[in-house]
Amino acid sequence: MTASREWKRLYPVRFRQLTSGRSFRRWDWVEFAHRPPTTDRRRESCHVFEDAIKVVGALPENDRFALLDPMVMPSASAAASSGASLALIRPSNPRFRWRRKSEAQLEAERREYREAGRQQSLLDADLAAFEPTPFAFAFTFRDAEGPHTWTCGDWETHATFFYWRKRYGEASALERLGGRFNDEYPAKGMLFATGNMMKRPKTWQLLGVVRLDEKGQLGLL
Repeated sequence: MTASREWKRLYPVRFRQLTSGRSFRRWDWVEFAHRPPTTDRRRESCHVFEDAIKVVGALPENDRFALLDPMVMPSASAAASSGASLALIRPSNPRFRWRRKSEAQLEAERREYREAGRQQSLLDADLAAFEPTPFAFAFTFRDAEGPHTWTCGDWETHATFFYWRKRYGEASALERLGGRFNDEYPAKGMLFATGNMMKRPKTWQLLGVVRLDEKGQLGLL
């Protein structure tokens, strides 16, 4: 999102191929050139020119609440009714869950990655070797509309699982994720970044999990 609280959906961004100076992290400020997409008519969508991406700074932790909290919507349905295709919501009673995928599911995902690799240039060959997460992650939660169960599409969650599995083992990695999302984040404050699908605009997904205090610094005094 921009400093003036405008959502921007950026693609295609081949994150693993970004070079130094263009590779960005959550909370970084970036500049980039873009044009309207040819097929995606959602108002927030931008076709990014990767060579123009430039990291120009980072949003200080103390400024995050002031930027994000005014953008929080009561539900994805409320966001959709305003014409938005991206939204932040603050879930109530969130519970993080996981389930082991079947070998058939994993192989289907591997085929999708291989197909994606074939559609890219030779510089993107590593996409073909990407291994899917062996567990399906999901959250149950409530918002102003009611109860939901959404698959967790937050790539940082999956990356954290792989990192912790390598360091601590699979059982411990799952336990640590449960501790983060069922105890630590809800106690401190957590947002869900959500968005709809281009081909099925009425279907919304959980795209990211954001740690954000429920009150700003002034509210904590």
